[in-house]
Amino acid sequence: MKVLKVETDCTIRVNACDRPDKYDSLREQFAPLANVTIYPNGHLVSRSSDYIIYSVEAEAIDKVVAQYGPSTKQGAIVGGQTSCKAPEIAAFEKHLPSDVEIVSCHSLHGPNVDPRGQPLVVIRHRASQKSQDLVEQILSCFGSKHVHLTAEQHDSITADTQAVTHAAFLSMGTAWEANNQFPWEINRYVGGIENVKINVTLRIYSNKWHVYAGLAILNPSAKQQIRQYAQSVTELFKLMLGGHREELTHRIKTAGAAVFKAERQHEELLLRDEVLDRFSLGKVPSQKQPNNHLSLLAMVDCWWQLGIVPYDHMICSTPLFRLMLGVTEYLFRKPLLLEEVITTAIEDDTFRSDDLEFTFAARGWSDCVSFGDFSSYQDRFEQVQAYFAPRFPEATRVGNEMIRTILEKTEKHDGP
Repeated sequence: MKVLKVETDCTIRVNACDRPDKYDSLREQFAPLANVTIYPNGHLVSRSSDYIIYSVEAEAIDKVVAQYGPSTKQGAIVGGQTSCKAPEIAAFEKHLPSDVEIVSCHSLHGPNVDPRGQPLVVIRHRASQKSQDLVEQILSCFGSKHVHLTAEQHDSITADTQAVTHAAFLSMGTAWEANNQFPWEINRYVGGIENVKINVTLRIYSNKWHVYAGLAILNPSAKQQIRQYAQSVTELFKLMLGGHREELTHRIKTAGAAVFKAERQHEELLLRDEVLDRFSLGKVPSQKQPNNHLSLLAMVDCWWQLGIVPYDHMICSTPLFRLMLGVTEYLFRKPLLLEEVITTAIEDDTFRSDDLEFTFAARGWSDCVSFGDFSSYQDRFEQVQAYFAPRFPEATRVGNEMIRTILEKTEKHDGP
């Protein structure tokens, strides 16, 4: 992606490589571009480049930097694009020569999202202001909004804004696959909030598993938050099963009051009915069936339990986080809808089997992350991915439009 963007500026020379088995195909692909040189390995890129970006999985960053870092050109600047900066910075400090500067980065959006206007974190870890300015000049071709953080701040904020969001949607997909459901074909999952759930879930599963695994498994804060989300799902589901209306109501409303504070009640909702209903993969029924929205209730409960105020991170939030915040806010700031959800949770067992599988899924993803098991994470992810694969092209198209709309609606909220 970086080569395709940067090559438009012919004053910049781009040296790049990938795995050895991709060398011939990449050389052929970029042969028409005079300012792009494809090398067979990272040693040749490192010794000839002034700014080197490691775009590899977080799990592999130490191994790759150990292999190619010692070949880094004297006085060069090095950065990485991993989703978790703690292991990346540790690898740079361990394997790079002392005369190399470190300015890292991370685009806070998925590979299929237009980078223009999206947050791009820039981390000056060991570098002069001049070197940071050079990196930002190079990265300016994306048209992204630069946010300056330390590596520690980055990992904390990405855990707050991404870890639980991903866990929720991954669990939805796992539950639907376990029940052998294509939710857009079932009336109770079409329209309104359900559109966001379905589109975002398919969007996540249409990407590579490692995009999400590194952030979840290697970030200590993320592990804690995913564990809390699974706990919130389990405890709320037990209250529903037991018919404990008063306790469920008190817990939900206490969490809502903490996250969606009274002073925000006069502000316009991030999402409105006309926006929610536009993006459907199925035919919207004339009358929507009430849902207890366990996944969304658990999200707000989790934020409350962890003391997270989601609005505090809007300046460097991802599109998926904004969508999750938008739908939870929509639910909790509509008193009649919230009462309907609580009543449905206690009195209507239509979603019981779905909620049971969702609870199993949330706990399963949490266990996978807690054990630090990349192999199990990949297996779980790719099993669900294969199930939903036929609908990815349409979901990506609808999802892109939905994300553009939500970003337009939320630009004015880019601050605490």
